[in-house]
Amino acid sequence: MLRIEALQTRHLAAIDAEIADGECVAVIGPSGAGKTLFLRAIADLDPNEGRVTLDGRARESLPAPEWRRKICYLPPDSGWWAERVAAHFPDAEAARALFPRLALPEAALDWEVARLSTGERQRLALARALLLRPRALLLDEPTSGLDAASMAAVERVLMEMLAEGGTILLVTHDLAQGKRLAKRCLPFKQGRLESEGTWPRT
Repeated sequence: MLRIEALQTRHLAAIDAEIADGECVAVIGPSGAGKTLFLRAIADLDPNEGRVTLDGRARESLPAPEWRRKICYLPPDSGWWAERVAAHFPDAEAARALFPRLALPEAALDWEVARLSTGERQRLALARALLLRPRALLLDEPTSGLDAASMAAVERVLMEMLAEGGTILLVTHDLAQGKRLAKRCLPFKQGRLESEGTWPRT
């Protein structure tokens, strides 16, 4: 269980939420509504107040790097610190096993980062996060650069994580995707959480 109590920042009003094991909750709303700020606050990447616990354990009881491995935030465009993809994957065997499930060739491990498309970067960043075996994923538009086939592959992998008891918070502007993966949503507007669980009319 991921529990969020009175979580707030300079630009976010206090937010309370609970996400159960094996549950995906979609975080929706217009651009600038505070969705990314919400995920970053949970991961403790920006100054914030409030209480966040995972399986009853308080965030502040863990060193920051350990918390961010358990609660892994994935931005739309992740950072790359080396020229080649392989440098970002300490366990090459595990990476090659995972890549085909994300519609990536095993040979991608040998590519240069500079040659990657936006969609390839997104899927490789997701692979990097999954190999950390997080308890929860905070995903910020993880499929915005993908075609339909690649998006379907990513969604299958995310559904597998949920089936194994993982937790996902998914920021998405694609309401159809949100409804495929999540049974409920957290709608944001102007830095505030509106009535929880209310999907916009389409």
